[in-house]
Amino acid sequence: MNAQGTEHQDCDLIIENCAVLLPDLTVAENHAIAIQGQRIAAIGPTSELCRTFSPRGVLDGTDKLAIPGLIDAHTHTAQHLLRGAVIDERPIVWQRILIPFESKLTDEDIYHSARLACLQMARAGITTFGDAGVLEVEGILRAAGESGMRATISRFTADEHNGLIPTWFADTASAVIGKTEALFKQYDGSADGRLRIAFSITGPDNASPALVEGAAAAARHYGTILHIHVGQAETQHCLQRYGLRPVEYLAEYGAVGPNLLAAHAVRLSDREVLMLAERDARVVHCPEGNLLDLGFPKTPAMLALGIKVGLGTDGAKRSDLDLFYQMRLLKAALTAHAGVPVADAVVLPIQQAFRMPTAGSAAALGLEDEVGTLETGKKADIVLLRWREPHFFPAQRIFPMVFSVANARDVNDVIIDGRVIVKDRLHQLLDAEEVMARAGERLSSILARQ
Repeated sequence: MNAQGTEHQDCDLIIENCAVLLPDLTVAENHAIAIQGQRIAAIGPTSELCRTFSPRGVLDGTDKLAIPGLIDAHTHTAQHLLRGAVIDERPIVWQRILIPFESKLTDEDIYHSARLACLQMARAGITTFGDAGVLEVEGILRAAGESGMRATISRFTADEHNGLIPTWFADTASAVIGKTEALFKQYDGSADGRLRIAFSITGPDNASPALVEGAAAAARHYGTILHIHVGQAETQHCLQRYGLRPVEYLAEYGAVGPNLLAAHAVRLSDREVLMLAERDARVVHCPEGNLLDLGFPKTPAMLALGIKVGLGTDGAKRSDLDLFYQMRLLKAALTAHAGVPVADAVVLPIQQAFRMPTAGSAAALGLEDEVGTLETGKKADIVLLRWREPHFFPAQRIFPMVFSVANARDVNDVIIDGRVIVKDRLHQLLDAEEVMARAGERLSSILARQ
């Protein structure tokens, strides 16, 4: 019993003496987080929680800041053996380089590429990712399961190649939907619930009305998300083929709704943005990749209309997998593009930018009730930053400083689903040297097959 005679509650882990970033983005110092099973049991002053709970384990949070696990809502983990091969390449990179590369990958190549990405993501404070997939995703599922990550994974889904992809990447609408259904039945909810399967349409320019309508209906039936690349370079195709812009085409066949993850969403008309907002669709920007290839998104308008916006890294283009950098880049780019001409420094306030790779990405993956903020009852996906460092200290205002300077190298400990996955920068489930060595071997094998 404690000093007041109240019986202690058991819990699996307490993080003591840390600062905690609360859902309103204020920082509570000298706090603790109690974890029971997969969930946060309580957040409060360390003195109070230590009187209340009897933990089986303790993690010292001294000089650390607890933030919600970051969420990379659009990525391609099979592309991470392409590092260094796409910078300064002429367009269209995905058509000339990415698709031919992916067509050469074996299951083992995909597994070791995804394992490398999972290692880096965890060490960068990313606890959940949404993978847009390749044709065969079992290697990604295996890597995510073994590494302790939370993930929502879809497969490459197209029934029209239109000269943009190899003919054998496409199949009939019923066949490609059926393959995702089989994946869903086998893997959804596996790894103690950490792994989810999503339906997808790789892009409006590779999908017939039958595929759009069928994939949308299947995603609704199974209660999962529909992951689509949209707002890239498909507008001319959709106008010529259907007389509709991409979002209009998707909406015509029932694909635009609350479970839609619209990846990129840059080259959209005002009408398309309004349609996404009216149907409560979710958007995921990939700032560096978008800026290099597509231009500036209409993010301020999207946010003003209430669209939930998440962030992603989009595979090989940004191999450091640093979402802290991505949110700062997006703020800087939008300020330069939309703010400077009208002397507005807050076209994207830091609070909205920070919520993108946390609560925004959680909503995009349909996980807003489980992750994205540190709250009692939510999943214990927690990142501890070392914050008594020269670039943080001293700070007149804590959250603005964290937004301004935090980066992947500040991540010290990572907890996913209540389990310590990274401790003192070391991954507890993966041997970094072995992961890198095997990835290097697979790259050599791929290059030898070219």
